[in-house]
Amino acid sequence: MEPPLPSQELVRSLTDEHVLRALMHHRRLTRAELAAEIGISKPTAGESVRRLADRGLVADTGERTTGGRGRGRVGSYYSLAPAVGVALATVIAPEGVVVECLDVYGDTVARAIRRINRPTHGSQAAAALTAAAAEALASAGQPARLAVVSAADPVDRATGRLVHLPDSPFLLGELDPVAVLAPQAGGPVIVDNDVNWAAHAERDAARDFAYLFLGEGLGCAVVSDGEVRRGHSGLTGEIAHVLTLGPGGRAVRFIEVFGELGLRRDGSTAIDVERLLGGDAATRAAIGQAVGGVVAAVVAFADPLEIVVGGSWGPALIDSIRAATARMPRRAAIRPARLTSEPVLAGVRAEALSRLRSAITAKD
Repeated sequence: MEPPLPSQELVRSLTDEHVLRALMHHRRLTRAELAAEIGISKPTAGESVRRLADRGLVADTGERTTGGRGRGRVGSYYSLAPAVGVALATVIAPEGVVVECLDVYGDTVARAIRRINRPTHGSQAAAALTAAAAEALASAGQPARLAVVSAADPVDRATGRLVHLPDSPFLLGELDPVAVLAPQAGGPVIVDNDVNWAAHAERDAARDFAYLFLGEGLGCAVVSDGEVRRGHSGLTGEIAHVLTLGPGGRAVRFIEVFGELGLRRDGSTAIDVERLLGGDAATRAAIGQAVGGVVAAVVAFADPLEIVVGGSWGPALIDSIRAATARMPRRAAIRPARLTSEPVLAGVRAEALSRLRSAITAKD
């Protein structure tokens, strides 16, 4: 028995999706070019363009091909309509709140920044987030379909709310980015912590690794089979309280090592990166030893192919970390992160663009 043929509705839906994705890639095409690109007839391409124009997704650009006088018919160029909207790519970090509006081509069409205190309270971060999103959207002049948010704090997987753990150096009190951005995003608001987004950006280079983020704060992301593993509540990789080897050979929590070495910012558990990088050989060795203990725990429980070291000071101490892990019974290759320029924002942008394109091609 031959399988049933697909319905006309399904065929039209798939054709429309192919047309939209072709325009996302090429920005503008005529109906004849769409037909050649997708491998469909010109009438089929024309019908799809008409349907998509009726839905407000495709528009005539007003540009025409050269034609007439023996050169064939004049063709009209079509592109995605401005009303298809943008995605909000958002980062909440100690340096401030950044909101970008990404269009369907992956271009940043607007950007707004608001500074916040260190540490900050949830109410101040919420106000900064609201103001930055409003400014970016006003500048973009397009509606937002969704938002993707990075926060330099643990994130509850079920709700998207930020979780304040002991010794967390950044936010004091809870922040709910979903509630803050929902009125402006017009669609889903996806929230995750900054280390997971940095790991997302590193996935093009590896599929099974642990991303160790060593900066003002401490974190780890576990990537297995190309997927970031978040755990039951979303708190996988919170390594600040992992027991490790501290100064004098005592077992201490990882975060306490920096207090004992005098490397915390005044009145905070945030690590003083400048002071750490200016430390002597003994200080670097002590930190490398402490990080080595954390690596041993990660390798034992996650079994990654390699350890990727990122953050503002981690790559600078890669030799000390390697030396401390050389005697481990179970080892993984240790390398610095390949993406060093705004890795968190790169991960957020990639997810925002992917979700925006999927939202546009989805059948209403």
